[in-house]
Amino acid sequence: MNDSIETGRRERKRQQTLDHLSDIAWQLFEAEGFDTVTMERIADRADVAKGTLYKHFPVKEALLRHHFHRELARGVPDLLQALASLPTTEAQLREFMRHGAAWAEAHKKYLLPYVQFRLSEPRTLKGEQRSGLDRIFARFIAQGQASGELRQARDPQQLAHYLEFLYLGAMLRWLLLDGITLETEYQQMLDLFFHGLVRGEQ
Repeated sequence: MNDSIETGRRERKRQQTLDHLSDIAWQLFEAEGFDTVTMERIADRADVAKGTLYKHFPVKEALLRHHFHRELARGVPDLLQALASLPTTEAQLREFMRHGAAWAEAHKKYLLPYVQFRLSEPRTLKGEQRSGLDRIFARFIAQGQASGELRQARDPQQLAHYLEFLYLGAMLRWLLLDGITLETEYQQMLDLFFHGLVRGEQ
């Protein structure tokens, strides 16, 4: 058998296993609460050995990561296509953040453990372990540089890295502080990213 075919088959089977375990975990989280559900409960409901579950997902937060990143992968292409009709990169990125804030509001009870887990992970993760936000931000920035909206003083990947952490900082403020809205936090964060703190000429 061709090695590439066999490799592809193994990868598809691995992905199916990851998706199955994540789906079962999400069902339990929604029905019983994230804090209540144990890894043993997930393995039992998924009808797999505990070792199999831990091989793919060492902690519950990793199951959240997989579920959320699948949602992002499914929804973002259509969203980006819709945003392309807006006239400027800044307008597109602001609308992207509005959609992100609405999504986060619907998933708020899970986001603090998710974000804390993501910040504890090494930055060398690949594939489904990465959210892909850095690539999305880099795409917006490169587009803005190509159109002349943004200065080309820095590499898009570097700026995307900065923007990703501003984004996480805004989310953490919203999660930890009372009386603020995430959409407002995101828009203020983008004000800082696009326009900085230095006052222009009067």
